[in-house]
Amino acid sequence: QVQLLESGGGLVQDGGSLRLSCAAAGSTVNNYVLAWFRQAPGKERELVAAVYAGPTSTHYADFVKGRFTISRDNRKNTVTLQMNGLKPDDTAVYYCEAKFRGSTSYTHWGRGTQVTVSS
Repeated sequence: QVQLLESGGGLVQDGGSLRLSCAAAGSTVNNYVLAWFRQAPGKERELVAAVYAGPTSTHYADFVKGRFTISRDNRKNTVTLQMNGLKPDDTAVYYCEAKFRGSTSYTHWGRGTQVTVSS
């Protein structure tokens, strides 16, 4: 069973940067797709970025392209999200999620970390 724990959220000003980290425990995640989702108050959870199992490739939502970078370290069992050029609309709870390669749905997620961008 994979457990995911996010860290790195906080309060930042418009245009600032944050780096989110997610540590996986209980199982290696080499064969998992790892992703970051976010959910703002009153809105549905949405995919922000994903990084696939080897060979690693990435996918970004249009609203973060050019600003956010997702990366994984299979040796450390971690996935990170570097967020630059943050905007108030990026304010949300960010969740780390995982699914086994080939699966259609994400089956593991953490408790989330709050990101707040002030204007």
